[in-house]
Amino acid sequence: MPSTLWGLPTHPLVVHLVVFLVPLTVAATLVVALWPRARRVAAPWVLAVATVAVISVPMATSSGENLESRVPHSALVERHAELADMLLPLAGVMWLGLAVMTGVGWYARRESAAAPRWAGAVTVAAAVLAIGGAAASGVQVVRIGHSGANAVWHDVAAHPERR
Repeated sequence: MPSTLWGLPTHPLVVHLVVFLVPLTVAATLVVALWPRARRVAAPWVLAVATVAVISVPMATSSGENLESRVPHSALVERHAELADMLLPLAGVMWLGLAVMTGVGWYARRESAAAPRWAGAVTVAAAVLAIGGAAASGVQVVRIGHSGANAVWHDVAAHPERR
């Protein structure tokens, strides 16, 4: 991934994709996990958005690592990078739960009246997994964003008289 786009560091540009898509996926995951009718209608679409969201996470961390090598080292930047490294596994858990819910739902609808008895239990387990991953991903995005803003703007907030 290039370290700059249009003369700007890539990271602040790419990170907005994560900041938009992960919370959108979190909200949509909660809807399809908790509302069976929405699951039947929207789960494949939510899974598609979740796939793009999960793919965008390594793009953001990679561009962040490129930027990290070009800025002065600080504990704030290090903390931001550590928090960011935890997002992919959490988003992956959310994606896995969504994928299982979507796949089981598709299989059960295909079998129509003869849906296997295990489908309901697997769907509930996948929903619990998706909800847990969604909650953790949502919290982690906030933590990462706050630490990133703190790393960039801490001097401005600490010295408001410098204008």
